[in-house]
Amino acid sequence: MVELARQNTALGDDALEHLHRLIASWRSLADLSFSDLLLFAPVEGEGGRRFVVLGQVRPTTGQTLYPDDLVGRVVAESERPLVTQAWRRGDAVAGVAPALGDDGNVRLDCVPVRFGGRVVAVMSRESTTTSGRRPGELERHYREVFAHFVRMIADGAFPFARDETELEEAPRVGDGVIVLGADRRVRFASPNAVSALHRLGIHAATSGLELAEVGFDPVPVETAWRSQAPVMVETQRGDTSVVVHVLPLLEDATVVGGIAMLRDVSDLRRRDRMLVTKDATIREIHHRVKNNLQTIAALLRLQARRLQSDEARSALEESERRIRSIAVVHETLSRDASDVVPFDDIVRPLARLVEEASIGPEARVSFVVDGHVGDLPGDLATPLAVVLNELMQNAVDHAFPARDDGRPVEGRVRVSLQRTADDLVVVVADDGVGLPAGFDLEASSGLGLSIVHTLVASELGGSLTLRDDSGTRVEVRVPIGR
Repeated sequence: MVELARQNTALGDDALEHLHRLIASWRSLADLSFSDLLLFAPVEGEGGRRFVVLGQVRPTTGQTLYPDDLVGRVVAESERPLVTQAWRRGDAVAGVAPALGDDGNVRLDCVPVRFGGRVVAVMSRESTTTSGRRPGELERHYREVFAHFVRMIADGAFPFARDETELEEAPRVGDGVIVLGADRRVRFASPNAVSALHRLGIHAATSGLELAEVGFDPVPVETAWRSQAPVMVETQRGDTSVVVHVLPLLEDATVVGGIAMLRDVSDLRRRDRMLVTKDATIREIHHRVKNNLQTIAALLRLQARRLQSDEARSALEESERRIRSIAVVHETLSRDASDVVPFDDIVRPLARLVEEASIGPEARVSFVVDGHVGDLPGDLATPLAVVLNELMQNAVDHAFPARDDGRPVEGRVRVSLQRTADDLVVVVADDGVGLPAGFDLEASSGLGLSIVHTLVASELGGSLTLRDDSGTRVEVRVPIGR
């Protein structure tokens, strides 16, 4: 709406904000009037001879006259002379005119929208000239309330400066309406409102009584009357939750009545509780998996210490490191119920684990991590963490052989992360001795590289590239799309 208004009108930001609040809260007005509502603003430089439709809302309590979208349409004075009259005179105008884009006639009620003491737009209520509805008490009360809101719009008192109508859980007219008089007594309660009261355990007749007298929380109504502003609260009794939205009706800065819309959100709250329970369960599962993996790693470490064979001890230590890399992923998942992992937070702990294990009298290898990839799904983060762990460990094991003079070897491994629109790229580069002469990845017998090659090609659907570059540079490229 704002872009449309700036392209076609001379309205300022404050006026546009006022119209934006009107459009955000007028769905209830359409339901109360059983009619379509259109918002017209004068086209800049036309002197009120042409208007652009900035907003449109259809009623849920009646049939719409305009199934097509009219927003953005420019209307000439000859098509809507009543809109021009309301704009120029600054008063409400009623009459009959041809429907927009149709040969039939519609009944129009054109209301000037006033802001800051001047008319900034015109709202038209458009309904059929021959109503098929049988007039009843509900329709009569709804139309009276709508007429009062119309007067507030013309006076600049509606929409309110603060309202929660845009919230997803805000009640609508169809959910249930209670019409209140200036004395806060109930003048009318729709059938759906009565049903909502019944679910709260209130079965007494409400007509002519204050809501507090039948056991309903009076605070929302009292607050709305006192502040002359809308109030929305949630009332809960047992397993029943009802959202109450109270809107005061004003006249000359005095509250002369109001409406309370009620919506039973018990099912929503029950689903919310189920989701919270499910989220907690998922987090607890990841936490227990992490603990079990750490226990297995500890057992392997204890077993390795008891072995005499260096080869067997080395195999168990490698298995321990692989299990710990998977545990890091589950530890991250245990903090959030969503199956999404901030992979950047995993890389550094993995690098720290490998770096701490590599520190010894024979070698001092440092790790540097740069770049970022953001969030990844858990089923992608787990194999990628294992791949990264293997590549870093391979760099420690093979890039920095022991020196003949017995002095410790010093080296550096850089882990670079990059995410493009289609791929995720992980590079592990060291400044060691480089690849052996005649190295062939397919013919390599190393377990670490075999695990990496299998995970990248089979599970991740990516590619693995190794080359000499003042050391060894390994690039893993994984397609991730969006």
